[in-house]
Amino acid sequence: MADRDSTLEPVTAPEPETLPSEHDRSRASLLGKLLAPLVLLGGIVLKFGAFTLKFFGIFLAVGGYTLIWGWRFAVGVVLLILAHELGHYIEAKRLGLDPQLPVFIPFLGAYVALRNMRFDPWVNARVSLAGPVLGGIAAAGCLAAAVSLDSDLMRALAYAGFMLNLINLVPIAFLDGAHVLRSWRVLRAGGGRTNPSDAQRLAAVVAVASLVTVAGLVLGMVAAHVPQDRL
Repeated sequence: MADRDSTLEPVTAPEPETLPSEHDRSRASLLGKLLAPLVLLGGIVLKFGAFTLKFFGIFLAVGGYTLIWGWRFAVGVVLLILAHELGHYIEAKRLGLDPQLPVFIPFLGAYVALRNMRFDPWVNARVSLAGPVLGGIAAAGCLAAAVSLDSDLMRALAYAGFMLNLINLVPIAFLDGAHVLRSWRVLRAGGGRTNPSDAQRLAAVVAVASLVTVAGLVLGMVAAHVPQDRL
């Protein structure tokens, strides 16, 4: 018996299945939070039509951002985006255009559609810059409240507001910066006005206004920034 037992080969226990790491679980949770409101949004639009998106978009945006940052920061961010879009809307109204009210798309921002508008580089530049200008003023209001109330929430909203408006001035794709750049190029070339010298003068105004706006937003971000050792 002893000889027989000695010939038995040891049996190795099967490896347990690898469990998902904490990083994988948190990443999946974040992905779920991002996709949930988008799936809900798609279902609502399919069921009730695009008008629902225009009417409930702002509420869906608040709900979507709440899943990630909490309701207080979500409401603040949506109001800052609204201020930016109202800048476009108000300036378009002042210039006699026919703008639609802002439409919110969760995680993509918002937009103001201009109906029956012919391209005018000077008008286009003014409407495009008005959003970041009013958005920056709203962010400055948050910063003033943060200093007055010693509120980390308002400081975070101020920083986010300055940053979002600054990003919007990057001259790519559909951002405001691309519209401003296009208008500036046309005016600099003497287009958009009967007198080319008038167009070039307006191009200089657009350039200065853009640089001042960018500088103000950058300074706002610096003022609202919280050093890492204070977090």
